[in-house]
Amino acid sequence: MKKTSLSRREQRTLIRILVSLALFLIVFLTDKIMPGGLGGVFDGAAAWVFPFCLYLIIYLLIGYDVLWRAVRNIAHGQVFDENFLMCVATLGAFALAIYRGTTGQEIEGFDEACAVLLFYQIGEFFQRYATGKSRKSIAALMDIRPDYAFVRRGSEVKKTDPAEVQVGELIVVGPGEKIPLDGIIVRGTSTLDTKALTGESLPRDVSEGDEVISGCVNLTSQIEVRTEKAFYDSTVSKILELVENAAEQKSKAENFITRFARYYTPAVCGIALLLAVVPGLITADWPTWIYRALSFLVVSCPCALVISIPLSFFAGIGAASRYGILVKGSNYLEKFNQANVFVFDKTGTLTRGNFAVTCVAPADRREEILRLAAIAEQGSSHPIARSIVACYGRPAEEGYLLTNIAGEGVRAERDGDVILCGNEKLMAQNGIDVVRETGIGTIIYVAHNGRFVGSLLIADELKPEAKEVIGALSGMNCKTVMLTGDNEAVAENVAGQLGVSEYRASLLPQDKVTQLEDLLARKQPSDAVCFVGDGINDAPVLMRSDIGIAMGGMGSDAAIEASDIVLMKDDLRGIPLAKRIAKKTMAIVRQNIVFSIAVKAAILILSAFGIANMWIAVFGDVGVAVLAILNAMRVNSRYKGAAEQETTTK
Repeated sequence: MKKTSLSRREQRTLIRILVSLALFLIVFLTDKIMPGGLGGVFDGAAAWVFPFCLYLIIYLLIGYDVLWRAVRNIAHGQVFDENFLMCVATLGAFALAIYRGTTGQEIEGFDEACAVLLFYQIGEFFQRYATGKSRKSIAALMDIRPDYAFVRRGSEVKKTDPAEVQVGELIVVGPGEKIPLDGIIVRGTSTLDTKALTGESLPRDVSEGDEVISGCVNLTSQIEVRTEKAFYDSTVSKILELVENAAEQKSKAENFITRFARYYTPAVCGIALLLAVVPGLITADWPTWIYRALSFLVVSCPCALVISIPLSFFAGIGAASRYGILVKGSNYLEKFNQANVFVFDKTGTLTRGNFAVTCVAPADRREEILRLAAIAEQGSSHPIARSIVACYGRPAEEGYLLTNIAGEGVRAERDGDVILCGNEKLMAQNGIDVVRETGIGTIIYVAHNGRFVGSLLIADELKPEAKEVIGALSGMNCKTVMLTGDNEAVAENVAGQLGVSEYRASLLPQDKVTQLEDLLARKQPSDAVCFVGDGINDAPVLMRSDIGIAMGGMGSDAAIEASDIVLMKDDLRGIPLAKRIAKKTMAIVRQNIVFSIAVKAAILILSAFGIANMWIAVFGDVGVAVLAILNAMRVNSRYKGAAEQETTTK
């Protein structure tokens, strides 16, 4: 059986609404179809009591919690809210119906009072459902919180609260358990599920010496980890802190709605009172004007604005979380919609930040060149040497005597077989003519037994999605700028490959701040400058920019804390996706504001003049709120072109 997406509370509420709706339809249709209505079932002055009792049962069934919240809030000094307005309007409608019944007039008001609360509860249900749907994307991250840690102390392994584990202690993580703290594996090999943190579907193989982060799930074998950070400083704690604090950072639109509701509700209550009293004194037609005032109260409830605007932002944050994009608050989502200048750090952001063999020449001798170079470089821990061995991808032949020649390269010799691997100076020292290469990066020449074989170009590898992302941002009419500490030639080459609008080279960390200040000074007031980085030296620039984006999976703690948006998947494609989510969120916010205010203003005027009755008022309140909520739910839909692997599990 397919598991329902509704919580138990939501299921109980839905059952209550459906039962109340069914009872209401039975009573209402009977009242309207039966000649003389329900008030004609019994004769006499108390005939109104029968329909009153039937409608009162429905009223209490559907609205007891609204009545309770209104009383409780009044007791706490919070008088003017939607619960108060609903109670005043519906109880007033009941009182008006009782008055009409006792004076022998046609009974009118019981059905409308029940309908108001019924449709109000339907609107509340939609709001809770929509909020829950958005929260699931965020709450899925809460599953990464570890509940315990097994700590090896002496010969014993004790189950301990992760917060009590000290830096440097050994923790034992068995198959199926979450890694509770960041650390280094000191014993064992295993496979980790990192999906909850990075969104990556493929498991990650780890062994002794590898770094692991909290929140990952150990899949296959027991490992021992030496902790590198305290629990409050670990990756999982920082992520959860970002998520929990996101709701506190409100956008300008949300702050406006909060202030608006604070003054709006008391004002409409005063207007409704005047609408009932002043014309009533003049015309002495109290029932008519009280009824109009009650209709005015119903439609004046600011539910659509108070609920749908925060819900739109919450849905936007939830949608971003689904794709591994953590937005620290709705104010950043709002501001990100204005971002049109994107400044990128190069190393580790646009590039992988590690050396790789990008070209082997001549290409037809690729395997031979890599084999010889791997033999010479197999004993070195230098990043360039490791990149050559990794590119070869097979065990290199052993038994060679490896001699490192400082500043030149490596000489490998075995039984008269000599391999030279190094720079042009090493080749010249041994009288070997080379075919020069002019690529951007480090060039390694290879010679075998006095004969030049070929060359390898070693360079920092571009991220595969970098060019796509720069193109997508340019398609959104955004300016892209690259800042790097590398020299002019490297910067020009990378900028040309990616298609960035501008670049600045040979920059120190403080120079990046100066360049950003220049961009901020030249921007328009309605624009926003966004900086994307990953390293410790990027933290000052991230804080100074209008919107700072950090690469969460591999980025430093300082960069993540200084940023406003974190890309947990280290995938730059999250930037244009977040931009689209922000754009859609703000469009829906504006739609809801304009639609809600326009419809309410029109029905308020019609209610004051008696053209609109309470049924239309119900639509003006609950109907508009439901439509606004349904519109807000569109933010949390799937986005075309987004990464297939989502952060949340199904």
